[in-house]
Amino acid sequence: MVASSRQCQRPQPGAPAASLQSAIGGNATLAGLLERLAQSQARWAAVAALLPPELAAAARGGSLDDKAWVIVADHAAAAAKLRQCLPDIERALQAHGWLAPPVKVKVRPRVG
Repeated sequence: MVASSRQCQRPQPGAPAASLQSAIGGNATLAGLLERLAQSQARWAAVAALLPPELAAAARGGSLDDKAWVIVADHAAAAAKLRQCLPDIERALQAHGWLAPPVKVKVRPRVG
């Protein structure tokens, strides 16, 4: 067996994250996606705090675009309860300055 002249190099600590951030920063589409992800996470943090712990554990913030912010529920029962809570959820979002877009609740599709 002949040894290769190339050696495997370990990445420097922080290098992959730095290159990822520069790639995202250099691409308007990726930067927009990252911003929407951060917005969705911030909205979910504000909403989850007012929900019962069991309900908050059965859902998460989903996609955010100009048409809607989606809350994804693990099962239909959680989705139904979240839909009942929509007026309170929307009031909490408005209190944080998020006036639009409307909130939609969807059930996470089962895999398998």
